[in-house]
Amino acid sequence: MAQPGRPRSEQARRTILAAAAKLVARNGYGELTMEGIATEAGVSKQTIYRWWSTKAEVVLEAVNEGAAEMAAVPDSGSLADDLRLFLRRTVDATTPVNRRLLASLMAAAQLDDQFAKSFRTGFLASRRRELRGMLARAQERGEIAASVDLDQLVEVVYALLWYRILVQHGPLDRRFGRQVADSVLRLSRAA
Repeated sequence: MAQPGRPRSEQARRTILAAAAKLVARNGYGELTMEGIATEAGVSKQTIYRWWSTKAEVVLEAVNEGAAEMAAVPDSGSLADDLRLFLRRTVDATTPVNRRLLASLMAAAQLDDQFAKSFRTGFLASRRRELRGMLARAQERGEIAASVDLDQLVEVVYALLWYRILVQHGPLDRRFGRQVADSVLRLSRAA
């Protein structure tokens, strides 16, 4: 979170976020330091600390930005089309580098209550809210039974995605995205 003071240079911010992502991809989150980010980005540590308190906050902002750009929620008027496109974009955006970033953030959230709250109310809540909005529009159109709990459908989607991200027991690819979409579509028709 940005601290009060001088306004951010947008170029410096983007360079810092890219440097953090690159370092996590190369060396892992455990090896990431604010000093390393500063060196990679060609800025001072003071510049980074002026805008973020922890390395987790830097990485979280990088992930937030990427998620908003890569997995925007479509609204074509068809739940099946929208859900399939949303999940295709999501799995396409969940590259090995991004998986490592996400897993690192989830690990950091287990160790730092303050960061966990920020992660939960920021990135995770935003992604849940967007998917729930898509489902709510579909329910209003009659594509989802009125008796279906939309929050539970959201949980199903993200539980499956996070399980693949964290456990890495199977591919996180378009086939998986289609399977998740098909499962949610079946559940959405339950009475």
